[in-house]
Amino acid sequence: MIRVATVVGLLGVLLAAGLVAWQGVGEVFAALAVAGWGLVWASLFHFVAMGFNAHAWRVLMPGRKLPSLGFFVWIVWVRESVNGLLPVARIGGEVVTTRLMIRHGFRPAVSAGGIVVDVTLSMVSQFLFTLIGLALLIQRSRDWAVIGNVALGLLLTVVLVGAFLAAQRVGLFGLLAKFFRMLFGDRFDGLVGGAKGLDQAVKVIYRRPRRIVSCTFWQFVGWIAGSGEIWLAAWFLGYPLDLEDAILIESLIQAVSSSAFVVPGAAGLQEGAFLLVGGLVGMPSEGAIALALARRARDILLFVPGLLTWQWDEGRGLFSGRKSLVS
Repeated sequence: MIRVATVVGLLGVLLAAGLVAWQGVGEVFAALAVAGWGLVWASLFHFVAMGFNAHAWRVLMPGRKLPSLGFFVWIVWVRESVNGLLPVARIGGEVVTTRLMIRHGFRPAVSAGGIVVDVTLSMVSQFLFTLIGLALLIQRSRDWAVIGNVALGLLLTVVLVGAFLAAQRVGLFGLLAKFFRMLFGDRFDGLVGGAKGLDQAVKVIYRRPRRIVSCTFWQFVGWIAGSGEIWLAAWFLGYPLDLEDAILIESLIQAVSSSAFVVPGAAGLQEGAFLLVGGLVGMPSEGAIALALARRARDILLFVPGLLTWQWDEGRGLFSGRKSLVS
């Protein structure tokens, strides 16, 4: 799987490079030069969105004495860094953060169950965010082919989320326990504390509807906050956008990135989406590609340090055991 993802990722990089060359390397990099240090500030704004997502995750987790919000910001940072830069089909970050949470005191079933529910609610909140993007797209454009594709994607998301929720209610992991053991041996039970325990943890989390609603709300706020990063980057690049257009671009770009989970970082596909959506809001093609490269610069500036903090913690864990459990 990693080899396939790596090959697909390399093809995506070639596609992205082709799009830059097609639009004119000089014009694209001239736009980036205009932004200068502004791209750093726009990239750092991503921590605002991560902060809302971290708060949403913390609200969701059971336990009387939870770690600080700063801890959850850190594990959100690590999760995004792994999923954004490594060929792990956007699931490796969840595995890594499960390990981190266990090392820092969470019970295996609780940490894995919290991530399962957090990912599920993230799909729900992203659906709502993309729905707003679709409404803005209908208001802004009459490209019915693009509108139809977005609407179809939303319909498929409803089916997928509904099936995933139903499977969790009937004990998904217990049903698939034998399959997981065939694939991973004892490593699956060692990571999550057993399939039955994981199913029970998921059900316990869903029994607190207020926290479910609160988590979904703060995740949705996080998606909206991510639009601020687009707005800032476009402003620094010299192609200012209305906030509505920034929300439109961010919602559709995130939808493309999520659907292209097999491609590391949605390389190439994300750049093509920026070019398409940027054109729908009146952004010139070189500006749209420059905005896409600004997003890539964000990934390097934020996610490489995120990976380094993960490795630092892994190394420190080799020399110190953490026995306390969050209950």
